[in-house]
Amino acid sequence: MNCNNPLQVVDLFAGPGGLGEGFSSLNEGRSFDVLVSAEMDPFARSTLRLRAFYRALKKNNPAALDDYYYYCETGGASQPWTSNSAKEWQHADKEARQIKLGSAEGNAELDRILEARLDTSKPWVLIGGPPCQAYSIVGRARNKGNAEYKAEDDHRHFLYREYLRIIQSKRPAVFVMENVKGILSSKVSGTQIFPQILQDLADPDAALGIKGGCGTKYKICSLVSDDIYESGMSPDSIDFSNFVIRAEEYGIPQGRHRVILIGISEDYIGEVNEHKLETAEPVTVGDVIGNLPPLRSTLSRGSDTPDKWCSEVLNHLDTLYADLISSGKQDPNLEMNLKIFRDSFSGGRLNNGGLRVRKTSYWSGKTKSDDLDSWFTDDRLNVWLNHEARSHMSADLKRYVYASVFAQAHHVSPKGHQEFNLPGLAPDHKNWESGKFSDRFRVQLHNQYSSTITSHISKDGHYFIHYDPNQCRSLTVREAARLQTFPDNYFFLGNRTQQYHQVGNAVPPLLASKIAKLVERIIKGRTLSPEHAGVADSMII
Repeated sequence: MNCNNPLQVVDLFAGPGGLGEGFSSLNEGRSFDVLVSAEMDPFARSTLRLRAFYRALKKNNPAALDDYYYYCETGGASQPWTSNSAKEWQHADKEARQIKLGSAEGNAELDRILEARLDTSKPWVLIGGPPCQAYSIVGRARNKGNAEYKAEDDHRHFLYREYLRIIQSKRPAVFVMENVKGILSSKVSGTQIFPQILQDLADPDAALGIKGGCGTKYKICSLVSDDIYESGMSPDSIDFSNFVIRAEEYGIPQGRHRVILIGISEDYIGEVNEHKLETAEPVTVGDVIGNLPPLRSTLSRGSDTPDKWCSEVLNHLDTLYADLISSGKQDPNLEMNLKIFRDSFSGGRLNNGGLRVRKTSYWSGKTKSDDLDSWFTDDRLNVWLNHEARSHMSADLKRYVYASVFAQAHHVSPKGHQEFNLPGLAPDHKNWESGKFSDRFRVQLHNQYSSTITSHISKDGHYFIHYDPNQCRSLTVREAARLQTFPDNYFFLGNRTQQYHQVGNAVPPLLASKIAKLVERIIKGRTLSPEHAGVADSMII
């Protein structure tokens, strides 16, 4: 096998492209080549296509990269391509497809694309993750309130079978499937579905009732332990929790716990080892967003000016300080921090950012790590993309400034009604004092990794409050994207709500890159090993 030939990749349920970015960016695009990314959401697909355009330019026509940067930086172009880059745009349009998998039309379109582009005589990789709302703990709790909801009728439970269909018919050398941790406990008709998923993925022919198929079976490997599930084993012999990756243990600045299955063809590689990721030093919120331009939020009701916004925040600080003193609560650290911050408040000098924020030398975006800087930054890009503060109503400004000052005083985010206990802080929520929503307002602490970035960030920012009281706001799309480890030149399209949704639904690209490196080593290393050379050569002619 010529190791300079990139391995083919098919990305299903691609979202904005987190997994695909990790694979396609490895070794500057020399290791993997994404043939097709299938995504149902039109806005995520637009983001996918633009990123595919960037990669095509970088790889095949770097002289025309100016077209991409001009589109990103100015907004003056109605489309990102010119006559100099039309070929690469056409390539991107063919790669990133809006396809609704699970529908007859969507399945047929994907089949046509794979028949035309995928060379199954060579090793290739299937990646992606089926929609996870039905699996998630929050989603299941929400569905419990719907008397007519039946898990067995929810098609989202079975979209993984679209994966299975492609695995069975096209036989990838390796597949990578990501989903929420809730899949481990999710049930249909009272029966856990994860053991069945393991059995299905290990033996796709049997799962789909196909007799006389190729008979290819897969070893389903943990990326964090020595656990391997093989066809014929009892799923009860496996500790399911060992399929959960805790992203914060692998250099991702986020406490993101997801099930990631890696399936390796038994026909292709024989014995399996070296399938575990290497842990990495922890990375904090402050490390990755501390050097981004500071912004102030804006007022969502009535007119907003820097002076009016500043006056609102200062009034809240005065009230909070007075209420704390009059309450008789003994919290000298909070009292001192409220007073110091009130006297030094400077947020009124900040602007609220935008889709494009011009870079300055002062806010470099640099981290404490050369490797992270190389991953995130792009000296050719002269703006910060998707870095616009949300607007908030005055009552939320009070909660945000209180929460961030509390976090500075105590190095933890305040929890629930016991710590959000001054007048005007409690939201109008009937379950507020039940403890069920004790983290409804949460500060992302400077010196820790963040909580999980989820699609809920598209609805409100209460769970994603910036640690700096001067900014008094929730995280921007760019800050959330950094916590998800998207490079700074990754431009999210759609309106701001849609951008947040895309970021929250993605796999962290840096984590995906680490998985891609492992997959490359498995495939290329095994292909070249003498004991498997015959099998490998027959697949690579």
